[in-house]
Amino acid sequence: MITVSNLSLRYGKRTLFEDVNLKFTQGNCYGIIGANGAGKSTFLKILSKDIDPTSGSVSFTPGERMAVLSQNHYAFDEFTVLETVMMGHKEMYAVMKEKDAIYLKEDFSDADGERAGELENLFAEMDGWNAESNAATLLSNLGIKEEFHYKLVKDLDNTQKVRVLLAQALFGKPDILLLDEPTNDLDIHTISWLEDFLASYEAIVLVVSHDRHFLDTVCTHIVDIDFGKMTIYTGNYTFWYESSQLALKQRADQNKKAEDKVKELQEFIRRFSANASKSKQATSRKKALDKINLDEIQPSNRKYPGIIFNNQGREIGDQVLQTENLGKSLNGEVLFADVNLMLNKGDKVAILSQNSLATTAFYEILTGQDTDYKGSFKWGVTVNAADIPIDNAEYFKGKDLNLIDWLREYSPGEKDDQFIRGFLGRMLFSGEEVLKKSNVLSGGEKMRCMFSRMMLQSANLLILDEPTNHLDLESITALNNGMKDFRGNIIFTSRDHELVQTVANRIIEITPNGTIDKLMSYDEYINSDAVQKQREELYAMA
Repeated sequence: MITVSNLSLRYGKRTLFEDVNLKFTQGNCYGIIGANGAGKSTFLKILSKDIDPTSGSVSFTPGERMAVLSQNHYAFDEFTVLETVMMGHKEMYAVMKEKDAIYLKEDFSDADGERAGELENLFAEMDGWNAESNAATLLSNLGIKEEFHYKLVKDLDNTQKVRVLLAQALFGKPDILLLDEPTNDLDIHTISWLEDFLASYEAIVLVVSHDRHFLDTVCTHIVDIDFGKMTIYTGNYTFWYESSQLALKQRADQNKKAEDKVKELQEFIRRFSANASKSKQATSRKKALDKINLDEIQPSNRKYPGIIFNNQGREIGDQVLQTENLGKSLNGEVLFADVNLMLNKGDKVAILSQNSLATTAFYEILTGQDTDYKGSFKWGVTVNAADIPIDNAEYFKGKDLNLIDWLREYSPGEKDDQFIRGFLGRMLFSGEEVLKKSNVLSGGEKMRCMFSRMMLQSANLLILDEPTNHLDLESITALNNGMKDFRGNIIFTSRDHELVQTVANRIIEITPNGTIDKLMSYDEYINSDAVQKQREELYAMA
């Protein structure tokens, strides 16, 4: 158990937490949520004793071992991959190193022999003799092939390092597991493995993630950080979000009788409890939801931007986009080839690839930024496209403009300040914030400005390359809703499982040897044996 008592953290006049009192218990997974800058990662650092709170304390059940997902990708560069993973169990690793050092002595004494015997017993109790094989299994499950296990960590690329550090955190089945954005740089299959692993894990898990599907799959509880307070809610992220929105609606409905509100909440809990029985965390989550107190359901204070794309202007026609044998190579490497597709009116297409450079190159060709490619493509005459690239730096670099003047440059008609302020207000820029300089914005603020720009373009086709980058959960949820409600066409790439599953009606995967084009949902696509076989054949040809 973790007990947090009267915890406070202040930086000068800024207060992140104030008088926080929480308990985290065995067998539960807690998703830590909050706006960017609310202190999610900072809270994990307090628990791991990397930083000290201003006041208050954190206590742990004696004897419980904690593991933390390291954020330092260079800390283990001089160690082999396998050794790095085994270092995740610090006590076992220390015993192993001391034991090995004794055996290397030339003048091995009786005292050394006694100590070696003690260490051997400790090593066996910690399952040390299976440590190497257990570490290798973890690495393989996380996509690190055996050929890399004895290489130095510095010889791996960044995506491989992330997986090694994740294996290190999971190694040895710690009693307490702290994970900050564990799905970063993982592919869908590795994320699915991690979801299964955590869903059946019997320890205490605290996780920070912007991946809503991941939070829904693994979490039994949500810890909401808001206005300097932390509150634990039963259920996964979707339960927290929908219940808080329901409570907010009920609070606004002054005429609704109290008993009607209670019935509505009870029906809401019953529905989610039924759905929980089908989830990977079925038993613990369903039991928790069945016992929930209606008073636990509270309206959220969180603000959601209004990302609404439905001001289309001209309706899109039947001829949208056609490509013929479209291909792109970079530095001698084929990114994709033989892309032949006909986009239909109303299609919302998720573009996939094992190589993120391929999807970005595909969009750069379609938007006219890249003219060095094979094959051809043709847009329909009625198409009015707007795009958000994966790198938006060029839109802000060197522009010493306030947000009103920045957005005015992209307004096709109305230039009035109030009109511009309205679009910025939807993106939660209010009051004096609209006078902030565009070249000093955070990554999340820049993305919200880009959505304002896109809404002003009245497009009937949207091109979005990783649009959830830098966004908090509130903005991701708003974007997801805006994309679902949009009546035009969308071509997009995203690692957000929930967004792809709820928006796309068609999946197209581009490879160096052709395409896979399926009119199906994302879940159907990744669970299809026929698709998997086709993928393996195409990539094997590369």
